[in-house]
Amino acid sequence: MSAPTPVETYEALYARLQGVVARLEQGELPLAEALTLYEQGVRLVTNCQHLLDHAELRVQQILSGEPGPGLEA
Repeated sequence: MSAPTPVETYEALYARLQGVVARLEQGELPLAEALTLYEQGVRLVTNCQHLLDHAELRVQQILSGEPGPGLEA
């Protein structure tokens, strides 16, 4: 999984992450499957963090009065 597509919202990525965590917490998975799920979870966390960082930047721009994408000066 690379950078999230515009269709992948934070909420959708977070829901997928919760599903991965739930499966890992159940245990009883073969090692290969657990590792694959762990890698998927790391990618999902990274993508969620990217979206949160972008949202924080937009909020900072709004508060400072800087026009950003979709904002008029």
